Amino acid sequence: MTTPLDAPPTAADALRTLLRHQASTVVVVTAPGPPKAGFTATSFTSVSLAPPVVSFCLNLRSSSWPAVAKARHVGVHLLAHQQQELARTFATSGIDRFAAPTRWRTGPQGLPVLDDTLAWLLCRVVDRVTVGDHAIVLAEPELLRHADVGSPLLYHQGRYAGLAAGAEPVVRRGAA
Repeated sequence: MTTPLDAPPTAADALRTLLRHQASTVVVVTAPGPPKAGFTATSFTSVSLAPPVVSFCLNLRSSSWPAVAKARHVGVHLLAHQQQELARTFATSGIDRFAAPTRWRTGPQGLPVLDDTLAWLLCRVVDRVTVGDHAIVLAEPELLRHADVGSPLLYHQGRYAGLAAGAEPVVRRGAA
């Protein structure tokens, strides 16, 4: 007789376990309201450079989905390594994520813009594709702002992390 402890993991559990080995950048996506919405995501990626298109994914049962589903524009905020608490705030359900101590202002298109992030993009939503229990949101960046210094907040093995102190990217130029 097979017990639950002996049962093989489901495909979803196996995939979740495997993906914990992938480090991801942490962003907060915001959408204008009413009510305004925002959530933490680790699914942000570049899709195309010509034309410029980015994407992120959102669970269809998320409290932020109704706002994102009808938004013409969204903001994508790349968090800096010291913004773990901001990431936790926007990952918490049932709270006013924009209340103090969150610092933000109203930006172009009525978009909530978070203060002091490593970078932010104002994006025009061009498509939403439903796949399973999530939507993939495709958007064209219309306005980009970034800090000249700082390193990103990462998510790996179920924890927030940053780059090792003093870690510099390896630059390789041509063969010697």
